[in-house]
Amino acid sequence: MTALLLRKVAVVTGGASGIGLASAERFVAEGARVVIGDIADDHGRAVADRLGDAATFVHTDVTDESAIEGIVAAAVATYGRLDVMFNNAGNQGDVSSLSDLDADGFDRTLALLTRSVALGHKYASRQFRAQGGGGAIISTSSTAGLQGAWAGPAYTAAKHAVIGLVRQAVAELAPLGIRSNVIAPGTIMTPIMANAFGVPAAQAREFLAYLAQELGPKLPIGRVGVPEEVADVALFLASDLSRYVTGVTVPIDGGATAVTQGTFGIDVVKAAEMFTQGARAA
Repeated sequence: MTALLLRKVAVVTGGASGIGLASAERFVAEGARVVIGDIADDHGRAVADRLGDAATFVHTDVTDESAIEGIVAAAVATYGRLDVMFNNAGNQGDVSSLSDLDADGFDRTLALLTRSVALGHKYASRQFRAQGGGGAIISTSSTAGLQGAWAGPAYTAAKHAVIGLVRQAVAELAPLGIRSNVIAPGTIMTPIMANAFGVPAAQAREFLAYLAQELGPKLPIGRVGVPEEVADVALFLASDLSRYVTGVTVPIDGGATAVTQGTFGIDVVKAAEMFTQGARAA
């Protein structure tokens, strides 16, 4: 069977861990050459070294427009072209409530999670045009982009905006053969989830195990997800198997957004505080 991304070149931001890492690995396994962008230099370089000649690492702060322009340029300089742009980098951002909203934190979160996606489209689409059209763009939203709940106003607004942005991208880019789609992960066990809620690295594994135990049974499918399951969907959207698919948002959430489940009966922020306080006491 032919590899799904044979001879294709992909950029994956946030590719040093979690969903980005799993996707970079999956893309390479399917024949792609991948440029990994991240601010975690040591992790990113280690991933690229492990993947060999099929991968390279570029330090990329997606809140800096020149960095996004630079990673697209690096893909072209290193591998000769660009076929897939995966706008995936991000974290939880500001977690203040509406009543206690930190305006600067709100702006920083939108810059990280939404403006970066817009700029990813800007520079990827320019390169796709220069190549004569075609190309696939994938952007990471969240189930928080489909509903309100635990995530806080900044993250929720930013992830909703990603979906709107991609719909606009379809209006502008589909006539050029450029596809743009969204993935909306739900409860996926990644190190970033622990870090986003301030849980120290030493407690991250225990915290994620606790969330899996408490949240998993409350999901329709009966368990939490893992990054590789998100990467499989990203692979489909990056490949020609989805050549007639553009403008869609794919929830990867074990059915959570298909039913009414409120906040799953667990306050994730308070759960994180429990682990953080325990670490401080120790």
